[in-house]
Amino acid sequence: MKKSIRKKIPPTADYHEELIESLKDRDEAIAYLNAALDESFKGDEESQKLFLMALRDVALAQGNITDLAKRAHLRRENIYRMLSENGNPELQSIAALLHAMGFHLSVN
Repeated sequence: MKKSIRKKIPPTADYHEELIESLKDRDEAIAYLNAALDESFKGDEESQKLFLMALRDVALAQGNITDLAKRAHLRRENIYRMLSENGNPELQSIAALLHAMGFHLSVN
């Protein structure tokens, strides 16, 4: 009787963890936010949420939400709420959060 030999396959890193790690790079974060913003203007409900999801990912890559809230002069709870799946933040809040992360919103 032959003994089956199984190759041990190393576990793959979680995609989201890899994404967050890559978004620590400023250029990666800018490209990611711009792509999500472009996609969000398609008009359907799912596309409209993409920018907030991308903003949440970049915020997580920056580390501590509490520190980010202080820099943005926003309450930590407000950041979690505005970046939630059902978030609907005001433009002023988005601008404050982007500024605190070292970015700005522009139109080209």
